[in-house]
Amino acid sequence: MRNFNEEVTKHSVHTLVFRSLKRTHDMFVSDRNELPPGDPEADKVMSGIKSRAMYGKVREEVDRLKNMPDYQKQGEENGTENGENGAVAVYKPPNMMASAVKNNQGTVATAGGGVVGAQLNQLAVRKAPSMPKPQWHAPWKLFRVISGHMGWVRCCAVEPGNEWFATGAADRVIKIWDLASGKLKLSLTGHVSVVRGLAVSPRQPYLFSCGEDRQVKCWDLEYNKVIRHYHGHLSAVYDLSIHPTLDILFSCGRDSTCRVWDMRTKTNIHTLGGHTNTVTSVLSQATDPQVITGSNDSTVKLWDLAAGRTMATLTNHKKSVRGLVMHPKLNMFASAGPDNIKQWKLPEGKFIQNLSGHNAIVNCLAMNADNVVVSGADNGTMYFWDWKTGYNFQKFQAPVQPGSLDSEAGIFQMRFDHSGSRLITCEADKTIKIYKEDDSATEETNPINWRPEILKRRRY
Repeated sequence: MRNFNEEVTKHSVHTLVFRSLKRTHDMFVSDRNELPPGDPEADKVMSGIKSRAMYGKVREEVDRLKNMPDYQKQGEENGTENGENGAVAVYKPPNMMASAVKNNQGTVATAGGGVVGAQLNQLAVRKAPSMPKPQWHAPWKLFRVISGHMGWVRCCAVEPGNEWFATGAADRVIKIWDLASGKLKLSLTGHVSVVRGLAVSPRQPYLFSCGEDRQVKCWDLEYNKVIRHYHGHLSAVYDLSIHPTLDILFSCGRDSTCRVWDMRTKTNIHTLGGHTNTVTSVLSQATDPQVITGSNDSTVKLWDLAAGRTMATLTNHKKSVRGLVMHPKLNMFASAGPDNIKQWKLPEGKFIQNLSGHNAIVNCLAMNADNVVVSGADNGTMYFWDWKTGYNFQKFQAPVQPGSLDSEAGIFQMRFDHSGSRLITCEADKTIKIYKEDDSATEETNPINWRPEILKRRRY
């Protein structure tokens, strides 16, 4: 029985080999002796055809040079022509490379000519890409420190007339300060928990505030009292934004939503749901997408305000998005998280570049019309960036207020005033710090440390 099985197996293997000899050659290379012998005459003819097809011209030229007298060889090497069709240039690496010259068209030509010369002529000289030189910006310095709050200062807003600014803190008080002198003008009490967001209306004498008590309030600054409440949030409210042309207010918070309010009627027009974690910041603009939100679910969403639904979800961030800022002139914005600061182009939300290097949890961003972007972090560091190139031209860490802990060095929010010449920061040492540009600095005293090596942009 065993011999019969062996015979059947052997017979089937031979049948497979002869049925497809070429395909199974490698599989049965160990049984090479059992394969039928090849025809040596046919193999010789086949190799001759292949060599003539591939190397025919080279062999002809080599045979011609072998049969040529020595004086003719010497003449051809010196560049003289001989025969009906002229001499064929022989490739000589040292001489050919030495005679390569760059012509006006940006291609490489060879004095020797021939096939190699033609190929080199077709190769254009590529210019290596380089990093554009960043615009020079004056360094910023600490100008004033304002004390008065009894808790962490969490938010600020500048009045459209650029005369005063408001701050909200963990002491549940909203304070209004004179921007020029830094003196306290007014204190507003009414919130029963931390005040997390402020916004000043450009068209009415209204100040809007929100906090961890789930309340959104409208203050009439002519009477300095609350005239409206906007009820609807189920948890703490973290940020506010006012539509630039419509009487609409946006608020977002820990209930993972952004709510759209009619200022006058207090109607909840839309509840923009879709985020799966706390919505930390909201921006609004006059053109689509009119609402932009950043969340701890690591996404940025662009919203269609009319339909109340998402236009696009930007998922490039790997960690929570804590701050957003709109470019004052271009249709662009930036988002900040612990991994990177990212630039985006609207309306489609196209990723432009990363501003890398602020190795901390970035809480907030601010930007002025001079293309200066500032990022503030949980450890109290501030980085100043050039918007176009992403060049970090200054790093700063203000000393904490005497008596406060070193750990209380976080920056929670920052705003430029409307002239772009002063920067207001809200900090964990219970102070408000104001920065301004160093007027005495010049490009000679503070040169750009610009290294034009090629920088590979990392895309996430």
